Amino acid sequence: MGRRILNDALRAIVNAERRGKATVELKPISSVMSSFLKVMKDHGYINDFQVHDPQRVGRITVELQGRIKDCKALTYRQDIKAKEIEAYRIRTLPTRQWGYVVITTPEGILDHEEAIKRNVGGQVLGYFH
Repeated sequence: MGRRILNDALRAIVNAERRGKATVELKPISSVMSSFLKVMKDHGYINDFQVHDPQRVGRITVELQGRIKDCKALTYRQDIKAKEIEAYRIRTLPTRQWGYVVITTPEGILDHEEAIKRNVGGQVLGYFH
């Protein structure tokens, strides 16, 4: 169920970007969603996000930058080893110049570059470009 929530949230972000909106509100929320958004913020794909009332149902307000072309979460589990990450990235992302694959690892939720640097594998959460 957690991956479905993440997928719905990422689709809402893409739809808001295509409509030219400045912000989007996401509900319900999860800790995985906030970690995914943190990776997007670190790479400059969104300006900022704020978590409101995380103890209850909660909501996240995301300030968009207009840079996201596509963003998807995998709704099925896909294990990936550290040496297979680069081949998966080439298969999934449109070019080598931009975009990131987000992976949940034993060291936390990381983008593909950080996972290769730390030499850890895990499960693919999704990607954005």
